Amino acid sequence: MSWLAQLSPEIRQYMVVTGNYWAFTLTDGALRMLVVLHFHGLGYSPLEIAMLFLFYEVFGVVTNLIGGWLGARLGLNKTMNIGLFLQVIALVMLLVPAAWLTIPWVMGAQAVSGIAKDLNKMSAKSSIKLLVPANAEGQLYKWVAILTGSKNALKGAGFFLGGALLSLFGFEGAIIGMASALSLVWIFSLISLKKDMGKAKNKPKFTEIFSKSKAINYLSAARMFLFGSRDVWFVVALPVYLASTFGWDHWYVGGFLAAWVIGYGFVQGIAPKITGTKNDQSPDGRNALGWAMILGITPVLIALALSFKWYPQEALLGGLLIFGALFAINSSLHSYLIVSYAGEDGVSLDVGFYYMANAMGRLIGTVLSGWLFQEYGLAICLWVSAGFIFLTALISIGLPKHENPMAENKA
Repeated sequence: MSWLAQLSPEIRQYMVVTGNYWAFTLTDGALRMLVVLHFHGLGYSPLEIAMLFLFYEVFGVVTNLIGGWLGARLGLNKTMNIGLFLQVIALVMLLVPAAWLTIPWVMGAQAVSGIAKDLNKMSAKSSIKLLVPANAEGQLYKWVAILTGSKNALKGAGFFLGGALLSLFGFEGAIIGMASALSLVWIFSLISLKKDMGKAKNKPKFTEIFSKSKAINYLSAARMFLFGSRDVWFVVALPVYLASTFGWDHWYVGGFLAAWVIGYGFVQGIAPKITGTKNDQSPDGRNALGWAMILGITPVLIALALSFKWYPQEALLGGLLIFGALFAINSSLHSYLIVSYAGEDGVSLDVGFYYMANAMGRLIGTVLSGWLFQEYGLAICLWVSAGFIFLTALISIGLPKHENPMAENKA
């Protein structure tokens, strides 16, 4: 362990933050797959399954707004540890007798999990801004990409873990194992995280939770439609379609979605190499616009293949891989831009506002995923996805085309 002691305090804190984020994400992905597959097996309709996640997304919207303010006042170490603890509570809530696992109760557990997830994510993303030296934009982009990409790779592993645990140990056994492991991570985090990390020098007022930055407002709006474009077909419609239309069992559904998200996370991690610009300049609004336009082509082609029954299984699975890679680049660009745009003091306020829009996009996508798939099928979900990506590209036209937009927008 001598090599660990030789690392700078910033690197050690980055490792603790990333480790917390990894552990949380693994349980979050597993829990989502557990709930989707378990309640689909019990005969719940796609719309009813989508409703189970309604409060998860609703409280994610609220949490990002309030969580950013809390992080600036209390410190990011506290908000991260609160998030870990609440996830343990959410898991324990699902250990009640089977007769109690009604839709309102599961929605309540998912609400607690949604609060936990966004407290944890906001804390992790905001911490990166504080651990990277000022003006080191290239390093900032790489660290954000590594954190985001590794997180999504582990979320994919969580999907596979959820399907595997459900098949091997049943719903209750899977929940007990995850709650126990995450409790140990929470205890380690309480001991290891630096005190008062991210606490603002000037205590922000509650009225400051809404961003006054033009750059952040444009980016947040683009992010909302970007994530709505993914979740409108990925969250409920896709796993149910794979299980009902292709006849895949829990292992296949969980395994495929896991592989997809792991690959998606890998591409996010190497996005700085893929999006490298001339003269080693950091990405700006032009990059976000260009990659959004490329992404929008994919759901259109998949929808056409499904509508005309042109090798539907091959088109769907192959198109998914292409969509995942392109979406990962878009997401990684956005994740870098928000951390770059955010102010140094009270960084969690700007990051929290941005992830509030992210959660709003997931909320819209989740509800539409269940309703549109149940009423019209997967192809319609894909057409809506393409429309959302078009709106993302349209909004991205307004993003700054220079490296330091905050000087202009916050002047």
